[in-house]
Amino acid sequence: MIEVRSLVKRFGPKTVLRGLDFTVEQGEFVALLGPNGAGKTTFLRILSSLSRQSLGEVKIAGYFLPHQSAAVRRRLGVVSHLPLLYGDLSAEENLQFYGRMYGVPALHERISAVLELVDLTARRRDLVRTFSRGMQQRLAIGRAILHDPDVLLLDEPHTGLDQDACAMLDDVLRQVAVRGRTVVMTSHDLSRAQDLASRFDILTRGRIQASVRGADLAADGLLAFYRQTLENSAQPAREGRPA
Repeated sequence: MIEVRSLVKRFGPKTVLRGLDFTVEQGEFVALLGPNGAGKTTFLRILSSLSRQSLGEVKIAGYFLPHQSAAVRRRLGVVSHLPLLYGDLSAEENLQFYGRMYGVPALHERISAVLELVDLTARRRDLVRTFSRGMQQRLAIGRAILHDPDVLLLDEPHTGLDQDACAMLDDVLRQVAVRGRTVVMTSHDLSRAQDLASRFDILTRGRIQASVRGADLAADGLLAFYRQTLENSAQPAREGRPA
């Protein structure tokens, strides 16, 4: 479903992604982990066609980015650090706008189902600018799943959510996974990631340094795997420094 080969992303003289390779099969749920500044958000922006790679090949659902970005976007649901909502429209009007753009059938019924899923039915006619950050995030999640996308890209989706809303999002993601959709999620919450994902990739120093499947980890093994990967990836840099 996702194929990335030798991906490079530069911002002027700074290289953020350095020959990154990444493959995700249909139905996999991949948690993309790594320290701040590792390039996780940059990578998801490229996958979501919001940014262009400097070098390398990116293919999603058989379509190449950036040249076939319109076809890719129809198959994506994206939750980023920005909610991508219109503040002067109501929750229902925002979903109507996106639903018409994606050609969602039986749109009224689908909007009602999504608003119930993200617990915003009572606020469906309220302007989004009156919503708290957490409520906007919940609506952004509803926007992302409205058209039942093949691939869901989530950049720290639990940010700004309270405990109940986090549990709601976890339930939504489990439902998406059960239906065979493909999910890539960045997270700093290793415990939550281990509960949700089927595979864990560690991104640091511009590359995927290690990958492990959940079935191969002990119940509390992700933290140890993560720490060991970061330590191993830093060793060449330390060894190359003068004493």
